[in-house]
Amino acid sequence: MRLTLIFLLLLTIGAPAAAESISLGVFGFWGAFKKDKPKGCYAITAPQTGSRRQTGAAPSPAFASVAYWPARNIRAQVHFRLSREKRGGSAVLLRIDDRMFQLVGGGSDAWAPGPAADALIVAAMRSAVTMTVETRSATGALVRDSYQLRGAPTAIDAAAVGCAR
Repeated sequence: MRLTLIFLLLLTIGAPAAAESISLGVFGFWGAFKKDKPKGCYAITAPQTGSRRQTGAAPSPAFASVAYWPARNIRAQVHFRLSREKRGGSAVLLRIDDRMFQLVGGGSDAWAPGPAADALIVAAMRSAVTMTVETRSATGALVRDSYQLRGAPTAIDAAAVGCAR
């Protein structure tokens, strides 16, 4: 949990002044933040285990987030930053407890294929314990980033309320 909080703090500190994030709270393994320019709110967490962490390398910039962008009419958009760049053409699979979802992505990022899939994923996250994202890296190695979902529903709700104001 401390690694997650340190990661979230570093994300917030490292943001440019114009895009400075304001904490809406930390809930379990998740944090919720709001930024004003452009107006957006998001719930975010770092992986508890990930491909680079398992090999003993430096902590990865990987994260999972659920974001709200009112000016673009985007609600509860799921986004993953992978711990390694994915191989072109390689599928990105998300497992939430016993449910599977296929994501779309490129480089080090993956998203749900659209708003309907975002809604299904967020609904699954609300009642699950863990989620894991898997793909193949550019070198062919397995990329597997695992996340704890304790606190996710509350952080997602905090982000939604933060952008509803």
